[in-house]
Amino acid sequence: MVAIHTSSPALTIRAGRDAIAHLREHGLQPEHVDIIPGAAGGPKALGILGLDRAVFGDFLPRAPRPRTLIGASIGSWRFAAISMSTDPVAGLRQLAEIYTRQRFDGRHSPAQVSEQCALMLEELIGDRDDHILNHPHYRLAIVVIRSRGLMAREDGLGLGAGLAGLIGSNLFSRKASRLFMERGLVYPAGDALPLHELNDFTSHDIPLGPDNLRAALLASAAIPMVLAGVVDLPGAPEGVYRDGGLLDYHLDLPYRSEGIVLYPHFTDRVIPGWFDKPLRWRNGDPQKLSRTLLVSPSAEYLQTLPNRKLPDRRDFKQFMNDDAAREASWRKAMAESERLGDEFLELVETGKWTERLKAINS
Repeated sequence: MVAIHTSSPALTIRAGRDAIAHLREHGLQPEHVDIIPGAAGGPKALGILGLDRAVFGDFLPRAPRPRTLIGASIGSWRFAAISMSTDPVAGLRQLAEIYTRQRFDGRHSPAQVSEQCALMLEELIGDRDDHILNHPHYRLAIVVIRSRGLMAREDGLGLGAGLAGLIGSNLFSRKASRLFMERGLVYPAGDALPLHELNDFTSHDIPLGPDNLRAALLASAAIPMVLAGVVDLPGAPEGVYRDGGLLDYHLDLPYRSEGIVLYPHFTDRVIPGWFDKPLRWRNGDPQKLSRTLLVSPSAEYLQTLPNRKLPDRRDFKQFMNDDAAREASWRKAMAESERLGDEFLELVETGKWTERLKAINS
């Protein structure tokens, strides 16, 4: 890709303390990247398509090595698309096309929406499950939650009460969410995930295999009241499994990296849980994110997009009964996102990271 020069930066660059020191000494080299997180965020993933294409289609292939891709919700779907073949860019394009074509009119039950998502997953992956599970360079880790109490109910009244309890208790303390959910990490058996000890929530290590890959991907995207939970995920403790972003929205996890955690993200803020979004005082832990390089669209860039924002789920309501207009808006955002990828590669080539670096969550 050829860099496009504009009057204002398309990217915001933030980093943790150790990542800043590393970049000042070494710059960003692909061989230094060992972990890539992928946040929950639904259609926002389409808005950073160009950045993903630059990272996975150009930058990382310059130095192939084992890397962990850890994703929640759409993050796990992005990484499945990237690792399902030898052409990550083609996989990303296919996911973007399938996602853009979907239709939700608000009249479908959670079970019907789940069935539609299962068909989307079938169209995306086809017969390439084995390539995802045995990719030579990428190891996929899928983040889910195991529901507790009323959050395990599927009836609207019971689940709604569980969500109300979760939202209310979370206002007082994130730790109170333990009453409603536990973390599930679904990844290939063998080497441990590159994470330091998880002592914030009960966490379950679940072996990823051909019997639960698709179920785990569906569970990781199962937004309560929108999609049905996945019951008794194979290989996991019995229960109802849902969207991993409820607990780990932006994957504020204690990464154990020897180099750089490269994080292509939708925003320059790391938000711990889904219901922490309006709580401006609750942000990612700088210690956990000390080796993280966060690359996201700048505020100036967002002003150039349709509706001055990345695509998001609200667009389904805004463009109700006009899917053609929604698709056009999303495709414009995807086309514009090439600027994000161009600028990322330009920074790689020029090494001008230090001129742009800011601390994460500062």
